[in-house]
Amino acid sequence: MNSININTICKIASGFSAQVIDHIEHSLDLNQYLITHPAATFFVRAEGDSMRDVGILNDDLLVVDRSLIPQNNSIVIAIINGEFFVKRLKIVDGKGFLYTANKYSQPIAVADVDGLQFWGVVTHAIHAL
Repeated sequence: MNSININTICKIASGFSAQVIDHIEHSLDLNQYLITHPAATFFVRAEGDSMRDVGILNDDLLVVDRSLIPQNNSIVIAIINGEFFVKRLKIVDGKGFLYTANKYSQPIAVADVDGLQFWGVVTHAIHAL
């Protein structure tokens, strides 16, 4: 009986059976796929559902790169009043706003938050199915 090494990556069509062993490409190193700047990359857990609409679910493992400069539409880890939050940064007419992925939540103007810090930029969210 053939077995598949879990350290390999292969392409599998969803919804159809496939001869997986014939499609093995190479060994899989998640660092290669998820981490660009190892010394500046951290993993944190998401809590809550406020970012659900952008694909970040409660208890997801977030890959955060602290070396990246937040840009318009970046998902950021922001420190507000000493607490860490996951938000989307949007820049409108040169002004920054922090949004959740919840249409009922009001944006926070970056200029209105004393001591706001951007701790890092979220590059990936990993969650169980």
